Amino acid sequence: MEEYEEKREFRETPEPSGNRSAGENSGIYVIQRHDASKLHHDLRLEMDGVLKSWAIPKEPPTEKGIKRLAIETEDHPLSYADFEGTIPEGQYGAGKVEIWDEGEYELLEKEPGEKIIVKIKGERLQGKYCLISFSDEEKNWLFFKCD
Repeated sequence: MEEYEEKREFRETPEPSGNRSAGENSGIYVIQRHDASKLHHDLRLEMDGVLKSWAIPKEPPTEKGIKRLAIETEDHPLSYADFEGTIPEGQYGAGKVEIWDEGEYELLEKEPGEKIIVKIKGERLQGKYCLISFSDEEKNWLFFKCD
């Protein structure tokens, strides 16, 4: 959460501040469409009291056989799952943020730094999805429907 907080001026941006939450995962899943310097989508999965986050440069895959690059970014606070709004010019990530899909997920398999397999129960995305890490680049992952 330190990286999240260091990148933002909370007096200037409507984004939620980095509060931590302890307790059981409730399975929060959200994808936010982020029209920043480059339009992309941010995948967020609740894990370990934060939203683990990946930026997806193209629209997330709704069908099997389509693979997307997913670039791991800093953890976000759980309260960010509900965030929609415009981050002002001059602030990190300036641009419009809106919820593209939301729901819950079930963690099926996790090998830290290597792969995460989840069952997504969203409005647009449904089913089993895989995040597979590129072995030679720690922040780059593939995101695809795998059922």
